[in-house]
Amino acid sequence: MKLLMVCLGNICRSPLAEGVMQHLSDEQGLGWKIDSAGTGGWHVGEGPDRRSTRAARNHGIDISKQVCRQFRKSDFKDFDHIFVMDKYNLSDVLAMAPDEVSAEKVKLLLGNREVPDPYYDDSQFEPVFELIEGGCKDIIKELTGKRAK
Repeated sequence: MKLLMVCLGNICRSPLAEGVMQHLSDEQGLGWKIDSAGTGGWHVGEGPDRRSTRAARNHGIDISKQVCRQFRKSDFKDFDHIFVMDKYNLSDVLAMAPDEVSAEKVKLLLGNREVPDPYYDDSQFEPVFELIEGGCKDIIKELTGKRAK
């Protein structure tokens, strides 16, 4: 299975979500491929924000090798599920969907709640990590019927 995590700039939330989901998938032996992207192109080619890298590292996850990229229309055919961090990104991604089947792949990571953007508040990276981790565990349970560790 292939999952894509999407936020605005692909430097804070979606790299964390990619790292957490890949880590959990690997722990469970699921063999999933996880990627991330941003709806904006400001940070293309850059690595994750140092604060996201630190939050992930605090939990034994290395996201330092990730490279930011922008969401593209071909992602609808390349991924089975697309998880976005907030309603703004949900709207942007759905506006690019070529058809209803593609649009049905797109959901908020936390179901009906948003993952807040921690970019302007250093103290929010740990709480955001925890929200993302909980969301990823819920997704694994939903897609596999198994509870993530």
